[in-house]
Amino acid sequence: MSAWSVSFAPLFDWTTIAIVAAMAGLFVVFGLGRRLRGSWLRLGAFCLLVLALCNPSLLREDREPLKTVIPIVVDQTDSQKFDGRNAQTEEARARLKALIERFPQFELREVIAKNGGAESGDASSALFAALRSAVQDVPPEQIGGAILLTDGQIHDVPENIEALGFNAPIHALISGSADDSDRRLLIKRAPRFGIVGENQEIVYTVIDSNIANTDGLVDVRISIDGEFVAAEQVLAGEEASFFFDVPHGGKNVIELRAETADGEITPINNQAFTVVDGIRENLRVLLVSGEPHAGERTWRNLLKSDASVDLVHFTILRPPEKQDGTPINQLSLIAFPTRELFIEKIDEFDLIIFDRYQRRGVLPVLYFDNIARYLVEGGAILIAAGPEHADLASIHRTPLASVLPVEPTGQVTEAPYHPRISEAGRRHPVTRGLSGLRKRGSEEPPNWSRWFRLIDGANAQGDVIMDGAEEKPLLVLNRPGKGRIAMLMSDHVWLWARGFEGGGPHTQLLRRLGHWLMKEPELNEEALRATAVGNRLIVDRQTMGDDPGRLDLITPTGEAVTLEFVDKGDGRFEAEHIAQSLGLYRVANGELTALAHVGPANPREYADIISTKKLLDPIANATGGVVNRISTTDAASSLPRIVPVRGTASTRSGSGNSSWLGLRSTDASVLKGITQVPLLAGFLGLGLLLLALSGMWAREGR
Repeated sequence: MSAWSVSFAPLFDWTTIAIVAAMAGLFVVFGLGRRLRGSWLRLGAFCLLVLALCNPSLLREDREPLKTVIPIVVDQTDSQKFDGRNAQTEEARARLKALIERFPQFELREVIAKNGGAESGDASSALFAALRSAVQDVPPEQIGGAILLTDGQIHDVPENIEALGFNAPIHALISGSADDSDRRLLIKRAPRFGIVGENQEIVYTVIDSNIANTDGLVDVRISIDGEFVAAEQVLAGEEASFFFDVPHGGKNVIELRAETADGEITPINNQAFTVVDGIRENLRVLLVSGEPHAGERTWRNLLKSDASVDLVHFTILRPPEKQDGTPINQLSLIAFPTRELFIEKIDEFDLIIFDRYQRRGVLPVLYFDNIARYLVEGGAILIAAGPEHADLASIHRTPLASVLPVEPTGQVTEAPYHPRISEAGRRHPVTRGLSGLRKRGSEEPPNWSRWFRLIDGANAQGDVIMDGAEEKPLLVLNRPGKGRIAMLMSDHVWLWARGFEGGGPHTQLLRRLGHWLMKEPELNEEALRATAVGNRLIVDRQTMGDDPGRLDLITPTGEAVTLEFVDKGDGRFEAEHIAQSLGLYRVANGELTALAHVGPANPREYADIISTKKLLDPIANATGGVVNRISTTDAASSLPRIVPVRGTASTRSGSGNSSWLGLRSTDASVLKGITQVPLLAGFLGLGLLLLALSGMWAREGR
């Protein structure tokens, strides 16, 4: 393929050549005006001179024609998995490829478009993004058209031709059937967070497509964190509301599931879920110190440093039995509101701490019955015992004894010792991995200071997570009824806070202890948690036992998978699953269940999965393309013909019985070489000039 052209490489700048041409023109005009002989020869000679100064050359370009690029975008997103659409698309792709490869001027590019699935977390069908990525190295004029093999559910259709990036027809071949039936549940409005215990609203709707429903009513089951909480009947197509109280702090997964309709292509979008982050209001803590002592400030500083804690602190400075004759009006002490705190408002507290408390007649014995009731019904109590716990004034000699996890022996050990984490403590989230803890099997004491007092206890119930001198129980946790109680059998934790012998992890320990008592899920000793990281579903099992058993997993498509845990040490077990699809995954281990979603909640890919032409019709019509359906019975034979068309052709497709897809042929080429032939240079140019000048002088000389 060759092309000829003329180029100029002037010997002087164009201004100089213009001056020479003007002067020559004056001479010619003068001669013609005076009718001098040889004026026309002079004109020809001057024209040759000016042309020689312009240095014209004849160029021949050797070009290699480029092929027209035809991208075929194959939709392999999740919505193509239903109703045999992938098989339809694959059959059509093979036939289409054979049709296009018959034309040597076309270069076929196959593009696989996926929504990324679980790996990328991308929940949309972005076929045009895949198309642009595939042809980004191709000049726009070299693209002859694009063919999309899809079900029509595309989420990035350009609004106009300019956004497309090239001027060529967009054709689409649609898999699936427009008569498919499907039911889907959509959440319209849902809170992102809510105060624990406060009422929240979720607005949702159920949409039926091609489903015969005589009364229009649909049953919807609602679960929170995998536990069924309510069933409702709603009218298809109408908005409905579900009201609930946020059950706990942290992640709350609310799942709504509509009943499956007969004949629908998949029930995967019959469910939708939302995640509500539960936020606790300021936690109310009651701290009762039996008397002033060195460790009292440690508790107060720790609790006051947490902005989420509302602390009510009483220190009993003047017990009722103290009678020294001081007039009441001269006392500046605040009376202890025992009835208000322990009868009327006790249930408003999230945690009650008894710090070296002893029976001194401040709290009637009857009140301890109510404190025990508060604990069993879901309250939390922390007892930091001092020497008084071993004598007759101990609160163990009250009705509260029925729920206390350790029975005092009446003895107090006054000797230096290092608090040690027990075998159970190494597994328990409260004490596992405390700063300064030595590795398992080490003979060296922990890297924290000694304590010097221990209230001897026996018959410990629950989990003994720290030991004192002679392996006597130091910190014991138990769960009586629905509540939680912790008992610290020493009042020397303040030595760590003061930095004695380097101190110890008092803040870490006491905060974990408080959060466990107030039922923070992260500190449960028996817990199952599932987390999605990309397409990896990681399941963490916390247990005090040695063998958690098997893990059962249910994928969003309903497939059941059994996984084995891997022991990570110290009561932690882990299992991992590579997710193949987006959506909500359920895991169960014994009575424990957990939920985790891969990708965004309620992916767009499943919001509407009915095959459709309407999304692609506007861009296809604007570019001269066509949108046709693939036959559900014989995809290959139903394909239209492929017809090459000129780039200037106004008609680029045909429909009806003789449907065809027009692909624009490009004139683009690549330059391989250039041959240059000077026209007025060298002896040829010199000879022509001399001949012209000689002829001019000969004619004028006659």
